[in-house]
Amino acid sequence: MAGQQTWQWPSRIALVAEHKESNFYYLSKRCLDVILASLLLIVLLPLLLLIAVLITLDSPGPVVFNQKRVGAKRKWLGRQAIWVIQDFTMYKFRSMIQNADPSVHEAYIREFVEGRAQASAESGGKFKLTNDPRVTRVGHFLRKYSLDELPQLLNVLKGDMSLVGPRPVPPYEVACYGNGHRKRLAALPGITGYWQVKGRCQVCFEEMVRMDLEYIRNASFVYDLKILFLTIPAVLSRRGAE
Repeated sequence: MAGQQTWQWPSRIALVAEHKESNFYYLSKRCLDVILASLLLIVLLPLLLLIAVLITLDSPGPVVFNQKRVGAKRKWLGRQAIWVIQDFTMYKFRSMIQNADPSVHEAYIREFVEGRAQASAESGGKFKLTNDPRVTRVGHFLRKYSLDELPQLLNVLKGDMSLVGPRPVPPYEVACYGNGHRKRLAALPGITGYWQVKGRCQVCFEEMVRMDLEYIRNASFVYDLKILFLTIPAVLSRRGAE
């Protein structure tokens, strides 16, 4: 059956951080997330409404697309801080036709994780699907400028995501991970991150994991601010976007 989900993955895995974590860092990070996400939602409200209208006029279906993603939350086990991997609902502006078959993307992700995917010349050497017929006309524009990601500001306010962190991925991607790959989940997932501004869709899976682990090991408030500032030129240049 088209789109049937055959993957499984062991949820509620606990990961122990490999570096000393500062409670002050996570408190300051959360304050930055709430303040900046709230301000962005207020300032961008006219744009969000315009996008909603364009999506409605372009194709039938909901304006916002909800998808299960895998992230992690920091919890305490005695005196030890651990990261508990769990599902959450992530919000995006819908950029595909309604009820799009996910099996195409699932197959590509499996090849990407296993190292069998090839960078496409049609996409300028990027590791991503090209000429996807499921993407709508407005969807192409939204993806090109990463505007489809804006509803994730609500995920930030809910505490499921941060402004900066490793990219949350679908459960069917995590189902393909080896034990070493899961270490990239030992952080609150983010809208932007080190991989997004430095390698987005231009590096292989193993390099993506390495970049996420580098961020996790060196995470700090200043590092997060640096990534936020680097996100602006990355978005404007449409690096890795489609």
